Amino acid sequence: MEFDAGIAPEDGRPGLLVEAWAHQGPPKAAQKKKIVGDALKLAYGATLLSGLARLVLLFSDDFAAAPFVSTRAWSASAFSHFGIETVVVPLPDHEREQIRAAQLRQYR
Repeated sequence: MEFDAGIAPEDGRPGLLVEAWAHQGPPKAAQKKKIVGDALKLAYGATLLSGLARLVLLFSDDFAAAPFVSTRAWSASAFSHFGIETVVVPLPDHEREQIRAAQLRQYR
């Protein structure tokens, strides 16, 4: 899947604010809090641009994004309320494996 920024000079929007997370697999509790914090940064950034920017939380794994798109998650509702899109753009298998290997090395 290719990500379309959807920005053209004639649409009147000044830009695109994206927070990308490469994590593979379900996030842990502290990681979920980080993503919520990242979404808050996007919402704040939009206020600096008069609310005209497209706001995107970008994931590379469906499992990592799942807690933020679930209809049962308050965070998904909040993101939607503030105009923050949750987009998943899968990586090629070899890149996913490299990230998983790095996550294993970094595991605490």
